[in-house]
Amino acid sequence: MKLTSLALTLTLLAGAAAAAPKPNVIFILADDMGFSDAGCYGGEIATPNLDGLAKNGLRFTQFYNTARCWPSRGALMTGYYAQQIRRDAMPGAQGGGQGIRPAWAPLLSEMLKPHGYRSYHSGKWHIDGDPLKNGFEHSYQIEGGQNAYFKASGVSEDGAPLADRDGFYVTIGTADHAVRCLKEHAEKHAGEPFFEYLAFIAPHFPLHALPEDIERYNGRYAAGWDAMREARYARMKDMGLVTTPLAPIQRDVGPPYHFPDALAKLGAGEVNRPLPWPDLTAEQQAFQATKMSIHAAMIDRMDREIGRVLDQVRAMGAWDNTLVFFASDNGASAEIMVRGGGHDPKAPPGSAATYLCLGPGFSGAANTPLRRHKTWVHEGGISTPLIAHWPAGIAARGELRHTPAHLIDIAPTVLELAGATPPAEWGGKPAPARPGRSLVPVFKADGKPLHEDLWWCHEGHRALRAGDWKIVALKDGEWELFNLAADRAETSNLATKHPERVREMAARWEALTAEFREQALKDAPPPQPKKAKGKKPAAE
Repeated sequence: MKLTSLALTLTLLAGAAAAAPKPNVIFILADDMGFSDAGCYGGEIATPNLDGLAKNGLRFTQFYNTARCWPSRGALMTGYYAQQIRRDAMPGAQGGGQGIRPAWAPLLSEMLKPHGYRSYHSGKWHIDGDPLKNGFEHSYQIEGGQNAYFKASGVSEDGAPLADRDGFYVTIGTADHAVRCLKEHAEKHAGEPFFEYLAFIAPHFPLHALPEDIERYNGRYAAGWDAMREARYARMKDMGLVTTPLAPIQRDVGPPYHFPDALAKLGAGEVNRPLPWPDLTAEQQAFQATKMSIHAAMIDRMDREIGRVLDQVRAMGAWDNTLVFFASDNGASAEIMVRGGGHDPKAPPGSAATYLCLGPGFSGAANTPLRRHKTWVHEGGISTPLIAHWPAGIAARGELRHTPAHLIDIAPTVLELAGATPPAEWGGKPAPARPGRSLVPVFKADGKPLHEDLWWCHEGHRALRAGDWKIVALKDGEWELFNLAADRAETSNLATKHPERVREMAARWEALTAEFREQALKDAPPPQPKKAKGKKPAAE
């Protein structure tokens, strides 16, 4: 009787295991989207598809990126800090957009392949190597610069450049490709799990949007960035996303790089400081509000296209067992520049002949309630929304998660759910332990911290978070200290009150930096020449 009961139990357990297939995964990455831009994070922009994922899944309130596009992509796809794998520079070691990963740092797509996954890439790449040689079955690769919104020639599909055509808009083209990949998967590989990496370039500059999308937001931002920040902050507090004070606007902080010629080309409506809205001329107010309308239109369209991809997942019967993530690669951008084909001030704003950037005023509002912008490692530069939705695997519906986590945690999470472990070696080279940690325990509930600390270094700016404490410094600047539990917006520097804590955390930052430098320098290729950049403004 006991043997029969045991056999029955084992049979049931085996059946349960067989009935729990590996989840499909879709990771959706926006580019230069602010922490509070989505409706479910307090924004006024229409994002019903993201809001729906949040309503039936999780929103993380303290999730981090790297402050810049290419380091974030390297961290996301490997589970390492970008500096470890030469995808960003650090003291004593080169790296960056042209950096080549060590052999021991494969992409998530490569690590999933031995476990039965088929991987598809749609959108911006900005990782070293060819997607098709790094584990992806298909790739829609946007590498023609951010001028590619209306130019199909800035895109290649499975390595073949596309030809320009009328009516092209890259956000729609990116979603079209993802839908094609999912349809093919359903038709030919329905029994296999998939990983779709959907990396939109929206809302990265230049601010290019379809006229009908811009029309939905015309006049919406006439009250200015100060009023927009206050309204978003109030909604975020009501949602429980933030509990700490709103950072004062830093009126003297402009773009991270200074291009005087660009300001001249853009005309009298441009302003490179977030001045009090009433102090702007009528021309400046109209110009700035129009730029924010285009930024909103780009996010609105991205959400619509995300909806089409999600509809395809539903249509192929994969909805319940598909884990969908959404995040941004860095905070909203304060940059102002003119690239590529230049800027025609007589062309309709947001059209292909224009080159507009959001700038520090509305960028600060997009990052509500946080301080600074993309490229800086203050909270406004490194904080991202993270939405996680998985009907079959995440029981929570509409809950918040306050556990601090980072893009380095995505690869270990997906690998665990795929029944895999991060490889101890790759390419014949032993792999250092990944600093990323699986988010699976956090899906169930906020609990013990995932990390002893989190580390940042970008363009000389540096930071370390340990528990609720964070040290942060500008390039060549002194360490500041903040208690993020009481002051997420980094308004009250406590460094002089707790000098020993600053010394301990700074020593830890230096120790991690030395460790990562050693990894980056081992078997490193010859240094790459640096590209010229704009000058830093005097206030910075």
